Amino acid sequence: MPALIERNASARHSIALETVDATHLAAVRKRLTTPQRRALDDSGFIAAPGTFALINDASGKLVRVLAGVSAGDSFDALSGLPVTLPEATYHLADESVLADPRQAALGWAFGAYQFTRYRQAKRAPATLAVAADDLKKLQPLIDATALVRDLVNTPTEDMGPPHLAAAIKQLGKTHKASVREWVGDELLKANFPTLHAAGRASYREPRLIELSWGKASHPKIVVVGKGVCFDTGGLNIKTGDGMRWMKKDMGGAAHAIALAGLIMQAKLPVRLTLLVSAVENAVSGNAIRPGDVITTRSGITVEIDNTDAEGRLVLCDALTYGAEQKPDLMLNFATLTGAARVALGPDLPALFANDDALSADMVKASRAVNDPVWPMPLWAPYRKLLDSHVADLVNSAPSRHAGAITAALYLERFVPSAIPWMHLDTYAWNDADRPGRPRGGEAMGLRAVFEVLQQRYPR
Repeated sequence: MPALIERNASARHSIALETVDATHLAAVRKRLTTPQRRALDDSGFIAAPGTFALINDASGKLVRVLAGVSAGDSFDALSGLPVTLPEATYHLADESVLADPRQAALGWAFGAYQFTRYRQAKRAPATLAVAADDLKKLQPLIDATALVRDLVNTPTEDMGPPHLAAAIKQLGKTHKASVREWVGDELLKANFPTLHAAGRASYREPRLIELSWGKASHPKIVVVGKGVCFDTGGLNIKTGDGMRWMKKDMGGAAHAIALAGLIMQAKLPVRLTLLVSAVENAVSGNAIRPGDVITTRSGITVEIDNTDAEGRLVLCDALTYGAEQKPDLMLNFATLTGAARVALGPDLPALFANDDALSADMVKASRAVNDPVWPMPLWAPYRKLLDSHVADLVNSAPSRHAGAITAALYLERFVPSAIPWMHLDTYAWNDADRPGRPRGGEAMGLRAVFEVLQQRYPR
């Protein structure tokens, strides 16, 4: 059963769900019968955020739920309820205290998500009935978020480079977009040498997948996703704990695929190119080595300082190719650096942009849709940290200082300054279960980017 359904005749028997804060609890009590007030008092309900109380009628039938919230709560207000309330259909009561009921419904839907590919759901989530217009606007965001979570949660054996390609092909089929790919040595023939080098050690060949959609006369946007389906670190191999969750290193690709779906479903007036670089960073006899020098598609030579900094190698040829199309806007998603997590923690994607207005638009949009990002500087003096004594640059600075910034500066080298560009260094993961944010894969920055695109390219 879906998390949200349309509130129509079929949902007329839904149960009222009233959100209340401590300030309004006294007024709510006055509307209850004496037995209901006594039961409410016995439950100890004080309208604390995240708590709820069940209100029964004289026959014992559940007729209303009171859910505690903070004043002005929206997105997080209902996110814990789908898997804690009794299985039934509910609707938001008119008396509810909420700043934005639509955002609250979105939080509900995110809280109802369960990854069920390998085991049955622990229980069916409760359902929220919402207005038809709200459902129409929210369902694409719900589906896109579930897609990111599903792709990231799936282990590499079932989510390798061919599987990412299959997901893009299915997306293209759904929206009548054209899809092509370069696989294995085809990458060398087509001049994607850095992407090939980063993934050649795996038994599953590296590939670049391109989806194209929209009218040629519309403004062109290029969306690039890092699709490292597993990252061992290569010859600079990771430790066991560092490698444990590296199935999620294709989280950037998952975001890019989901964003492309949102763009096409909304029929934004753009010419879209989606580029996903799909590889496994593996160890074998032909793996790239520290000290190797690669000539990139752009002609820039790169000395390999650390094979565990493969993400930027995977991305740079795709960014060069995307820039060759002279887009109106280019952006990429990548689970690129641990340094971004050290700086901002797991919940805040680091936003880098070569255009101040674009960065400001992103920050404003992220706040409006409760999908936070945090702007970080492309601090030019740190470019010297990427100097090589044998090549144009190194792929990883020998110092740990400013690691997220130097990674972004590396990518910037492959984007002409005339093209507005932004890079989201995202974690794409929840380390623990929280209401609305189940442990595992997570969409971070996706809704914020889509909001910006809808504002820049209105229908």
